[in-house]
Amino acid sequence: MILLTDELREQLLANGRQRDVDHMPVVKFFNPLGEGVWLAAELDADGDTLFGLADLGDPELGSFSLEEMASIRLPFGMGIERDILFSGLVPISVWAEAARQAGSIRAAERIVYAATGARREGA
Repeated sequence: MILLTDELREQLLANGRQRDVDHMPVVKFFNPLGEGVWLAAELDADGDTLFGLADLGDPELGSFSLEEMASIRLPFGMGIERDILFSGLVPISVWAEAARQAGSIRAAERIVYAATGARREGA
């Protein structure tokens, strides 16, 4: 799977040029076989460094590498995936607080979607 479409890349780069703004996450990546969820809100000009919320067992705001995520090889020939149904809906700071309180990004999704009245396909 292509982790970033041209449209997503442009939105992330645009957000990355606007520092000190509490952007909504643009894209969600996840490990389909276990732990690992990332919400990206910004992309640096280097085209690799993303900023957002990462959850590898303890959700925290910070930077992570697109290239590193793309290079991960999981069993059965799988890799990190992009959630094509994801909607950011609220700023990354709200996601971070919800994830800290709920214990994970996945649990925070239920809280955020319920609070905003949003409905996800298949949810």
